[in-house]
Amino acid sequence: MHSESENPEEQDLLVIVGPTAVGKTALSLSLAREFRGEVISGDSMQVYRHMDIGTAKASREERAAVPHHLIDQVEPDVPFSVEEFQRLAREKIEEIQARGHLPMLVGGTGLYIQAVTHGYRLPGVGEDPGFREKLHQLADREGNEALHRRLQSVDPEGAARLHPNDRRRVIRALEIHRVTGKPLTEVQTQTPPPYRILWIGLTMPRDRLYERVNFRVDQMMAAGLLQEVKALRERGCHRDLVSMQALGYKELMSHLEGEIPLEEAVVQIKQRTRKFAKRQLSWFRRLPEIHWFDVTRENSGKEIRALVAGNFPQYKE
Repeated sequence: MHSESENPEEQDLLVIVGPTAVGKTALSLSLAREFRGEVISGDSMQVYRHMDIGTAKASREERAAVPHHLIDQVEPDVPFSVEEFQRLAREKIEEIQARGHLPMLVGGTGLYIQAVTHGYRLPGVGEDPGFREKLHQLADREGNEALHRRLQSVDPEGAARLHPNDRRRVIRALEIHRVTGKPLTEVQTQTPPPYRILWIGLTMPRDRLYERVNFRVDQMMAAGLLQEVKALRERGCHRDLVSMQALGYKELMSHLEGEIPLEEAVVQIKQRTRKFAKRQLSWFRRLPEIHWFDVTRENSGKEIRALVAGNFPQYKE
């Protein structure tokens, strides 16, 4: 159990993780009100502006009630790296702590969250432009999955940490292996950050989670997701952008380009989101420090609050 006196140089950090649609936002808003919290989004797609519905950003009203950070950082056509996220998140943690508030890192992008909590660093590794171009050509011919399979064959752990559609990072991982002869996970180093971290993981039975995923996709469509993607397309966004690989955006781009009917696009969004939720759970299950709670259990909310209060009593309103 943490206390204020353990090490005054350490900063408190509450981390809430779990698969998409499990209820992280609702819990974080409730805890933030009770423990003077400020939310740092741990979602790699919420950094992009104009992508509100499909990335399930907290509403303007929710953000007015509880401060949120690292949302709407860049335009959808601007590259944004995990290193940038790590730097900005650490700055925000320090600022929030200095205000006497509890920093809360909340989201489902495992690589981004672990970059902050575990201090991943990638020492300078040279580039091989010719090899990189060949990989881009391979992906154009055979799809991003072919690239990802290639990474799995030389660096299974690194492949497990990267989404198949994150072409830029998959190519960089393959490039690092070619240049160094080592997998990404060996080249990376860890510098543990000065945080006292309490990890909360949310889960629920898989059939219930998949029902929630399907329902949420229907809600997003009703809220205007197709119109949001149309507006992005009109802004000049194209589907080769990393931002347009996000759940929902890629499929609706395909629909708007006349490749698939809308009904098929919605089916694909649901399928892809369910698979993504399964991968998220697999990622976070590897971390032994997470306290897991089945949110369908009647007393899970009380148990979570008791755990947070026991670790961070100084923030309780």
